Amino acid sequence: MTDHEHGHSHAVSNEADRRYLGAALGLIGCFMVVEVVIGLLASSLALISDAGHMLTDAGAIALALLAGRLAQRPARGAFTFGLKRAEILSAQINGITLFALVMYFLIEAIRRLIDPPSVAGLPVLVTALVGIAVNLAATWMISRANRQSLNVEGAFQHILNDLYAFIATAISGLVVLLTGWARADAIAALVIAALMARAGYGLLRDSGRIFLEAAPKGIDPQQVEANMRTVSGVVEVHELHVWEVTSGFPALSAHVLVSADQDCHERRTAVERMLAEGHGITHTTLQVDHRHDFLPTDSLHTRPRGESPLSEEHRNEGEQTP
Repeated sequence: MTDHEHGHSHAVSNEADRRYLGAALGLIGCFMVVEVVIGLLASSLALISDAGHMLTDAGAIALALLAGRLAQRPARGAFTFGLKRAEILSAQINGITLFALVMYFLIEAIRRLIDPPSVAGLPVLVTALVGIAVNLAATWMISRANRQSLNVEGAFQHILNDLYAFIATAISGLVVLLTGWARADAIAALVIAALMARAGYGLLRDSGRIFLEAAPKGIDPQQVEANMRTVSGVVEVHELHVWEVTSGFPALSAHVLVSADQDCHERRTAVERMLAEGHGITHTTLQVDHRHDFLPTDSLHTRPRGESPLSEEHRNEGEQTP
């Protein structure tokens, strides 16, 4: 049995990442306040919706910074992996917040489509254009940080979505300014809500896969098992589990049987090397046994479904007992 642990956590960990994310957080936070004030003064739901989207962006960055610090704490007591999944929990919170804001903006946009208030087009247009510049700067800052973190990547994708949202807001401001058609603002708010829903779904889906311990994206357990069987001396692989502790931290456990003439430790090392080089999995727990020791008279394929080899061996021993 072996268990290898390396520096797998891809949460925000180094000082450079923190500086970039801190700068992006400050920029987004300041502009968000300005956008809310102008949105209220101009009676623009599109601007307020944009500010709501930026609030979740700021939240994702702040949670990424906090989760990064928590993830660096060593494992202790009952937390055998430390607090590495704090990042995934914060991603879930961010996704749920997005959907809550979507519901609010959806209801408010429908209300404004039915009874549109007067909207000041020029402030909306100018603020949206400035917002595009702010988002481009924030996107550059976040792209410099470690995007393997689910929170950082989520914030990066949100800010990219904000670019489309600001474009929609700028168009609505221009339409209101030129034509006076106030419903354009509510339509822009609906577009922004749709972008927020898409981003929220992606966050909940990806973080949910980790919480449910599904195999990481890009890793096919069946292919992994097939490749393990190709290692010289390996005759059987079962009880294979592949999951992700946190974003960028895949883990694997399995029971491997090798032929009688093979050295278990050497074959274990060979399998570990193949998993690391072929699949990027370096955190492994492998139980390696000789096949004839573990299955003296039968094969894995003839066991009743759901019965482990060990339980079968114990059953056979019991039958031989006088």
